[in-house]
Formats: sequence, structure tokens, C-alpha cells
Amino acid sequence: MPVEILEIVVRANVQEQAVTQSAAATGNSGEDDNFQKQQLVEEAVQQMLEVLRRREER
Repeated sequence: MPVEILEIVVRANVQEQAVTQSAAATGNSGEDDNFQKQQLVEEAVQQMLEVLRRREER
């Protein structure tokens, strides 16, 4: 008997790291931090979409 998954719950814990002195000296550490967060979110979304595509292929 196949098992049907009706709902997927994804939880993530994000921990902020202290800004290094070199990043603070450049003055754009906030922009870099936002860019890294955006990249992480985009990668997570792409991986979830791939999982959903695989599930539909079954």
C-alpha cells in the first residue's frame, strides 16, 4: 500500500555570525550578508522544487 504525503514541513535555524574586522572595514558587510542570505534562500527553493519534480515523476 503506497504512502501519500499530504504536507511537508520545513524548518530552518539560521544563526548570525559575528562580522569580521575585514568586512567591517570595507563598510559593505550588510550588503554581503544580504546577498549570502538571498543565495541561500534561492538554493533552498531550487532544491525543494527539484524534490517536488521528482515526486511528481513517480
